[in-house]
Amino acid sequence: MFVKTNGRYSNTKSLDAFTNFLFIVPAVTIFIIFYVYPFFELFNLSLYQWSGIGPKTFVGMRNFQELATDKVWWLSMGQAGYVTLIALTFQNALAFALALACDREIRMKRFYRLVFFIPPVLSEVVVGFLWNWMLNSGTHQGHQVGLVNNFLTHIGFPQLVHDWLSDPKTSLTCIAVVHSWKGFGWGFIMLLAGLQTIDRQLYEAARIDGAGSWRLFWHVTVPMMVPVIMVVVMLTILGSMQVFVLIFSLVNQGLVYHTDVPVIRIFSSMWGTNQFGYACAQAVVFGISLVAVSFTLKAFSNRIKQV
Repeated sequence: MFVKTNGRYSNTKSLDAFTNFLFIVPAVTIFIIFYVYPFFELFNLSLYQWSGIGPKTFVGMRNFQELATDKVWWLSMGQAGYVTLIALTFQNALAFALALACDREIRMKRFYRLVFFIPPVLSEVVVGFLWNWMLNSGTHQGHQVGLVNNFLTHIGFPQLVHDWLSDPKTSLTCIAVVHSWKGFGWGFIMLLAGLQTIDRQLYEAARIDGAGSWRLFWHVTVPMMVPVIMVVVMLTILGSMQVFVLIFSLVNQGLVYHTDVPVIRIFSSMWGTNQFGYACAQAVVFGISLVAVSFTLKAFSNRIKQV
């Protein structure tokens, strides 16, 4: 549409488009500077053998070829997947159950909302050191130091006292449980917000048709919550796969292969062995994997919405 202004005709659609573009320029600029450019620079460094200081030696795709046969790296990917699986099931199931409870008219529900959101607000370093003390397997003057082992001893189950964080059979599960405890509050808040957007008339209409609590949940609550659930699932996967600070502070100086995850592997390659090029190759593969997962979940979410 053309509008006459000061004796001249101008296209209002073009002006609107240009004005809208100006609003997003700052965000696009920040995205390019802090995300796009670093990724290309990261890929460029992955093509070199470099110790972090001194000259770089171009090696092409050799770092990626070495990474393809690195069993420790793929073990760390699998262990991160295990932590993610626990978070997707235990963490999100707990968050959904608590959100459903607080969405109803129960006593002190505002207090519960505050309490459930405390763990995500705490620093990961604080949470790691706190649970490290609770799961400590040491003794002092014949008494257990760790809260968990001390509790097991006092209730008459000394045979269950265990070295929780050093045993390969239990350490990763403990990390996954602590990570889930730390992060369930985010899912709780998002799911509770989603539940409160559901029109209550839908429940009333379903009850008039004879639907019970179980049918209300599966045929009203779940379908209406699918978009929110998919967002929570996506954020859970991305957050769990990138867990680092919590493990570093929880396991402390006992980092070994059975507690490795990709970010720790990248950190160890960069600062432990000074293989900066190899660490960049690991970061590129890890980043592409997360992007692929994100787009897959996004496509799956869009398909569900169309059904």
